[in-house]
Amino acid sequence: MEKKRLLFVTQEMEPYTEGNFISYLVARLPKLLHDNGFELRILMPRYGIVNERRHRLHEVVRLSGMNIIVDDDDYPLIIKVASLPNSRLQVYFLDNEDFFRRRFLFEDEKGMPFEDNPDRAAFFCKGALETVKKFGWPPDIILCHGWLSGLIPLYVRKAYQMEPLFMHSTVVFCAYDTPHERLNAEHFLKKAAINNIQRADLEPYLSEEGAVSMHKGAFYYADAVVLAEAGVQAEAERTELIARKPVLTWRSEENGNMFEGLLNFLRQLTTVEEVS
Repeated sequence: MEKKRLLFVTQEMEPYTEGNFISYLVARLPKLLHDNGFELRILMPRYGIVNERRHRLHEVVRLSGMNIIVDDDDYPLIIKVASLPNSRLQVYFLDNEDFFRRRFLFEDEKGMPFEDNPDRAAFFCKGALETVKKFGWPPDIILCHGWLSGLIPLYVRKAYQMEPLFMHSTVVFCAYDTPHERLNAEHFLKKAAINNIQRADLEPYLSEEGAVSMHKGAFYYADAVVLAEAGVQAEAERTELIARKPVLTWRSEENGNMFEGLLNFLRQLTTVEEVS
């Protein structure tokens, strides 16, 4: 049987980032998916806390050299790669001096969110899709982890809707109880509007309070949703969108069953696509 191609996009993952549930959980998925019949490409940001020497990162020259436009400004995208420990899988890191070289992920030393978090999300999500275009590798499933990847469902359905590589991709968004998924609305609307994205396309990301919820917008545009923690499960219950698409509620009490549930969920999605 031909392996299904799975694009794995995450905002965090051990051993490159540590200390929270998303990093811990996400790190256990790539080898499991690979061993169960999926062909993977893994993408994440190259944060300043990622030690290049320890993890043996090196630049992939054939993939680097692109410029990603965010709000009419050009930002160079450098792609680096490292081998995921204890596996034959590789992780591709999206690097940019302006957005990802700082020593903190999403907030400064005083605990205040970075003002350019919307810019960083737009850069990362567009950069991930442009990198896949360079691969020339059409994914059957795009599995997005964390709010920083929350624009990918929108971009695939709107900005890249005529791109042949993504026309048959099933986009799955995995939501976690991580801070900073709510952004300043005015700044977000300006920065996220890449390519042919209109304000109306971004309205699903707006909460009733007028703020931005990356989860809410990703729930709207994704083909399927995974709810990884209790907080996002409660949040999703207030969103009617969830009732209209496949949803997996992960139960973290029993990790074995938790991972098996995700495997079955992804297999069912690809089976439905083949039948339809």
